Amino acid sequence: MHCHTTLTLWGALMIRPFCARVFLATIIGGAAFSAAAARADDFKIEEGYKSLFNGKDLTGWRLGKTKLDGKTATANKKWHVQEGVIVIDGGGGGDIYTVADFNQDFHLKLEFRAAPRADSGVYIRGPQLQVRDYPRAGPYTKVKFYDKDWNELDITVKDKAALCKCNGEVIEKAFRVGATGGIGLQSEGGKFEFRRLRIKLLD
Repeated sequence: MHCHTTLTLWGALMIRPFCARVFLATIIGGAAFSAAAARADDFKIEEGYKSLFNGKDLTGWRLGKTKLDGKTATANKKWHVQEGVIVIDGGGGGDIYTVADFNQDFHLKLEFRAAPRADSGVYIRGPQLQVRDYPRAGPYTKVKFYDKDWNELDITVKDKAALCKCNGEVIEKAFRVGATGGIGLQSEGGKFEFRRLRIKLLD
């Protein structure tokens, strides 16, 4: 028996129960897919910024000297891309870095979500800014605007210092960074997620 897309829903229900089930499943599945796609695509990168993560794979990143272009996971499976998010399961596995270096002043934005007491970090041309479940894992335990869901890091690098904010709140006024190098994400303890990584080079 063949299901025809030209069947009306009522006709399918009355005449071909099997086709009706397939028809309804297709509609429901399509609606769910459309909703998920809408959620994934609702973020628009700001003018002047360049995305560091395409939402699909780890292109533009490396683990050690191994480039991860076109890969959705590292060989050890610790880092992987899931539903538009870079996920690190924690417990080691190596840190990943951008292939590109950013040797001039820049403005970096990204969002992170930490499991309870999870510990990670963002390397800024060498030195590591601690990125954690701040209220429980520190070091910025007194942050006022930390969210258990997604949080935004806003990092402005000028010369060898970075102004670092979490959800608009200053956590480091002049964090010392290297003169040259790229951006890195640390694998430490607990599950961590990153998304919406983008950078704007400053004059």
